[in-house]
Amino acid sequence: MLLSEKMNLPNAITLSRIPLMFVIVGLMFCAWPGAATLAFTLFIAAALGDWLDGYLARSRGLVSSFGKLMDAMADKIMVMGIVIALVDLHKIWVSLALITLCREFLVTGMRMVAATKGVVVSADSHGKSKTVTQLIALGFFLGAPMVARDGTRLFGWDATLFAGNVDKVGLIVFVAGTALSVWSGCRYIARNSRLVFGDDVKAP
Repeated sequence: MLLSEKMNLPNAITLSRIPLMFVIVGLMFCAWPGAATLAFTLFIAAALGDWLDGYLARSRGLVSSFGKLMDAMADKIMVMGIVIALVDLHKIWVSLALITLCREFLVTGMRMVAATKGVVVSADSHGKSKTVTQLIALGFFLGAPMVARDGTRLFGWDATLFAGNVDKVGLIVFVAGTALSVWSGCRYIARNSRLVFGDDVKAP
């Protein structure tokens, strides 16, 4: 299939999340007024785009192997890029980031091996629940500086304590997301081990 045929609207929305991650991460390190709010807004737009690309692909009959694979990859790139930035900002423990990173590399590697055998393994409901939980946690982390900085500038009240509590909620949700990530990763390995580690024969 030609690249132009693959690059339909759902796939374009999917791929747009990759450069958007760089913009969001860059804004996370900016201190100028509105930077935190813009980072949070773009993150919400990316999260909504994750739902929109799937909806458009299904409603327009544009579901493809390329779209399934890149949707999962774009989710991982978005999550891991922001997680690494949060580690640098001392918001997330390094151990949680490493567990998440190892899980994503392992699952992605298995998915790529399956693809070489002619099988595209899309994320199941447990994997999607893991991603949603992680995105919610990241939303809390990105919302905290928005409230603390831009909320203070706009409304003139000190929201430092409130923002700190929002950060704590984000960490709790991310820990839950990490546990769910490990559990769903184990399920993925168990379900696809025969396909990935079996004989090198393409699926019929």
